[in-house]
Parts: sequence; structure tokens; C-alpha cells
Amino acid sequence: MGLSVGEVLWAPDPERVDAALVTSFRVEVNQRLNLNLSSYDDLYDWSVADRPAFWRALWEFTGVVGDGPGDTILAEGDRMPGARWFPEARLNFAENLLRGTGKRQAVVFRGENGKTRRLTMEELRSAVARIAGALAADGVGPGDRVAGFLPNIPEALIGMLATASLGAVWSSCSPDFGVQGVLDRFGQIEPKVLFSADGYRYGGKGHDSLDTAVKLRNKLPSLARLVVVPFLEEDPTLPAGMVSWNDFGQDGPASPEYRRVAFDHPLYIMFSSGTTGLPKCMVHSVGGTLLQHLKEHQLHCDVKPGDRLFYFTTCGWMMWNWLVTGLASGATVMLYDGHPLKPVSGLWDYAEQEKINVLGTSARWIAGCEKEGLKPGTSHDLSGLRAILSTGSPLAPESFDYVYRDVKSDLQLSSISGGTDIVSCFALGSPVLPVRRGELQCRGLGMDVAVFDDVGRPVTAEKGELVCRSAFPSMPTGFWNDTDGVRYHQAYFDRFEGIWCHGDFAELTATGGMIIHGRSDTVLNPGGVRIGTAEIYRVVEQFDQIVDSLVVGLQVAADVEIVLFVVLREGVELDQDLKDDLRQRIRREKSPRHVPAHIRQAPDIPRTISGKTVEIAVRNILHDRPVDNVDALANPRSLDFFRTIKAELRGKT
Repeated sequence: MGLSVGEVLWAPDPERVDAALVTSFRVEVNQRLNLNLSSYDDLYDWSVADRPAFWRALWEFTGVVGDGPGDTILAEGDRMPGARWFPEARLNFAENLLRGTGKRQAVVFRGENGKTRRLTMEELRSAVARIAGALAADGVGPGDRVAGFLPNIPEALIGMLATASLGAVWSSCSPDFGVQGVLDRFGQIEPKVLFSADGYRYGGKGHDSLDTAVKLRNKLPSLARLVVVPFLEEDPTLPAGMVSWNDFGQDGPASPEYRRVAFDHPLYIMFSSGTTGLPKCMVHSVGGTLLQHLKEHQLHCDVKPGDRLFYFTTCGWMMWNWLVTGLASGATVMLYDGHPLKPVSGLWDYAEQEKINVLGTSARWIAGCEKEGLKPGTSHDLSGLRAILSTGSPLAPESFDYVYRDVKSDLQLSSISGGTDIVSCFALGSPVLPVRRGELQCRGLGMDVAVFDDVGRPVTAEKGELVCRSAFPSMPTGFWNDTDGVRYHQAYFDRFEGIWCHGDFAELTATGGMIIHGRSDTVLNPGGVRIGTAEIYRVVEQFDQIVDSLVVGLQVAADVEIVLFVVLREGVELDQDLKDDLRQRIRREKSPRHVPAHIRQAPDIPRTISGKTVEIAVRNILHDRPVDNVDALANPRSLDFFRTIKAELRGKT
């Protein structure tokens, strides 16, 4: 028999535990506050029981630069929303990220074509100063919005830091968005300056961005300046009215000037996927973002000065924002732009050649590496790698097996879960805890996370709604243009008053870990039994013939029938034998309730730009409901197949 969910696959040795930053933090807290916290569980319980003391201790331990923390750490702490953190403090986000020795390597960038660029901290600070000076000359100041329509290149980081240094607000999206998708986002926030590359590379091809940039300029009346970053070409010919990055701010200052602002001053405007209407514009604060990321990097990922921190992401996914804050912990931030599997071993090559210590990616990429037959543990020197992080969707137990079998047996594998909503995590990893198969290691320190049943009672070892019962610093300060807070309240607080309801269908295990079973709004309910879609995906992903899949519920009279769509390898057919194998294994590993009533082959699965499966859009199509905002999809034409098959499915029920 195979391993079960919850079995320990890895545990840190005593030396690693003793050397971990979270251990140093626990010892320091004990000494300063005369406590006797002896374990991670003790530390967690204290961190949610005495939130002001925990977050003050974190500020001091991580050495936040600013005027603070002040005497008051949490005002109106019983309100959610409405609590105010560090109301007396003032700080600057860029100042905290740009501290440190000038000669140390701050940024490494690699494109899928293998070309690599490096920036020292001195070079990064100089570039930020130049761009900040040019932005200020264009009238950008506190509260103004600056937007990036850019690949994951150093200029995106420089533009963000320059914006933050002025107390202005940064927002970005990936360059593979269509015009309407960008306008749905930037049109709501009215940026004063837009940074766009001349194009981007993906899958071995160059894609032009200038035509889109021209259309954006014509449809964003708020723009005072459009700056083009040369990427595909060294000196592209620019349409009239645009300025090259190389010419922008040539007379800027030699070093940045930092405007310190309130803890809750806006830093980022980030966007929901927008698959059910216009994207929600979530406003994240300077202090909340910084402090939460410092906590997660240092206490949960053990990131130390000189470490090399990587996450495969685009500038349109919150993991980019999470990654770049690694500078504040003294890490070298490793950037990559392009297709994660073209070349097939590209990211593993990057990890080997640059000695990456913490490698972040998605569950889908890990599953893809296994299906491609990659064995990086034997093909690559991963001696520097000590942690792999995975998010975007639940990491299947079989992917845990793959990592420890074919990548590296001695590392911290952390499935992490949170979202753009909080620009961070509710549950993630710990360098001092064991890794259990199919589970997230722990709840985040300072995050009062629980699982509620349908009537709002906390439960353990049962499936329910993931909630957070107390306010935390990285909550959005609100939604843009939501002056009365109604949309914000509806998004998180309608289900349980005064309790953040995140929309994940989850389970808190008896050992303190978590299992994410999928999104609550896509939970299946055949025969009145609630089933998370991730439970079925975990079985389907074991089939080598299947490269992608999607599960939805089809309403039939008073019941729900499960429909499974699969994308097959080239040359494979969905015959009766494969259907029978799928049903038998799902029945054996899950239950008869999990077995799909219908299995159909699809040419493609709809996904958001950040790669998340869009189950709701397909469900709406099958039920003759409108699909809002297809511009949020990376592959909107994939929906055509589901429109053609809906009559067949409904006719057979």
C-alpha cells in the first residue's frame, strides 16, 4: 500500500531547528517578555492570543526601518474590518527594501532564452533614484497611482521601488493581458504614469506590446506619461508621445529620497481575477505588506541575508509582490520571465547554476515536471536548495512523493495558501516542523485561522470554511472606489459577521496542519455531500495520459452530477477503458460520491492569466448563465468547446 495523507515525509534535524530564525525569535520573545514558549505550537498560540505583543516583537526582531513602532500597536483591535495597526508609526517601503551593503548582489534576472542580468544593491538604488526623480518631475506624489504593464524584469522592480519611495501607489499586470483586460484594471485606478515594455517572450516567441500600449494611452485619460522599457529590442522605434526608459530621468538624483508615510498608507492596488465581473481593486498598505512578508520570509521560510530567493511568477500575480520583499530580509531576489517548461528544464537549470536556496512555484508546474519525466535530483546539482514552496492550487499528495523521490529528500516542501486578498498566506510552512504528505505544515503566526462548519462553529478534522477570527496587518485597507465599504464587507464578512471568510474549503488537522480541498464557490454537492474539487484532481493527476483536467457540478433536478473534463496527451483517446479506470480509482481512493457521472475529453482548460483553473465559467456555461469578463482569461477561446457540449450533457441527464 502507498503512503497515506498526513504521514511524515521529512523532519528537520536538531541543528537546523536550532539555527532557524523562528527559533531565535522564540528565544528572544521568551527573554524579553519573561515567557516560556517551548515549541512552534506555543509560539503560535501566544501570537494570536496577544497580537499586539507579537507584532511589536516582529517589528523589533526584523529591524524595520522607520519612526516607530510607537506606544500603540493595535487600536480598535476587536473590529474587523476597522482595526488600526501601528497608528503612530511612519515608514517607507522602498527604504526597507533598499537597505544593506551596496556591493552585495541584490537582483538576478534570467529570461527563457538564458540571458542573465545582475544588479548590485548600489546599482539598484541608483536606478530607483533616477526613476523616482523622473516620476517626481512629472508630478507623482503620495497617493498617485503608477502602473506597470511589464514582464518580470528588473525594470518592474525598479519602477515599483521608485513609486514607493515617493509614497505613491504601484499596480501591475502581466503583458499577456489583452487591451480590455488591462483597462478593466487600470481604468478603475486612473494611473498618472504607465510603464510598458516593447514586448515579452513566451514559449520561444517574441510578442509585441507596443500596439497595446498605444491603445491604452488613448483610453486612459489620466496618463501624463507612458514610458517604454526596451526588452525585445535594444532601441525600439517608439510611437509618438512615448519616452524610452533609457531617456527617462537622466538627470535624477544619485540616491533615493524616502518619504515616510503612515503604516496604513496605500502601497499596492491589486486585482482579483475578474472572472465574475470587473476585478475588485484591493488596496494594500505599506506597513501591513512589509511586516507580513518579513514574518513569512524569516519565520516561515528561514530566509537570511545572502540567501537566493526565487518564485516563478508574473507581475500580475501576488507572488511577485511577495518575492520582491525578500530584499528587506537581505536576500538576493531571483527573477525569471518566460515559459516554465520551455525549455523543459529551464527552471532547474536556473536553480543549479545560480545556487537558489528557496524555490517557489505552482502545484501545476510540479505535476508537469513529473509528467515530463524530469528527475532533477539526478540531472542537476541542487545542493544549495533547502526549500520548495508551492501555491496556486492544492499540492497533491503524489506531488509530495515526487519531490522527495526525484528532486531532493532533504528539504522543506511547503504548500502555502493565502491570496491576493491578503497579499500573503493564512497557512504555509515552517523550517522547524515536519512535512506531512498532502498537508500545509501550519497556520501563519499572528493569524487566528480556523475552520468553521455551516453554523460557524470551529471544527478540527472536518471540512468547512477557512476563516480568520481576528484582524491582522495585511488585510486590505479597503477596495478602490468603495467609499462606503459595502463591496469589501460583502467579499469577506457577509457569511460570518466580524469574521474573515476566505472562500476556501479546508480542513484543520489534528496535528495542526491544514488541507485545502478547493474553493468554496466550486464545492460539489452530489447527494448533499460536500466535495472539494481538489479531492478529485488529486486522483486524476496520477494518470500519465491526462495533462490537464477540470471538474464541475451539473445541476439536475434536486441533485448535482459531477462532470470531469480531461485534456489528454497527444495520441491518447478517451476510450471506455480509460473512463472505467478513472471511475474505479476515484471510487477506490475517495468514495462512490466522488465518481463523475460524465467524463468528456476537452481540447483545452480555461485558466486565468496567473494559471488558475476557471471552474465557475464552465459551470455557468453548462447552466446557460452569462460568463462575465472573459478578458481575464489567458485562453478565452477554450470556452467555445463547453458551449458546444452543454446540450449533449444536459440531454443525457
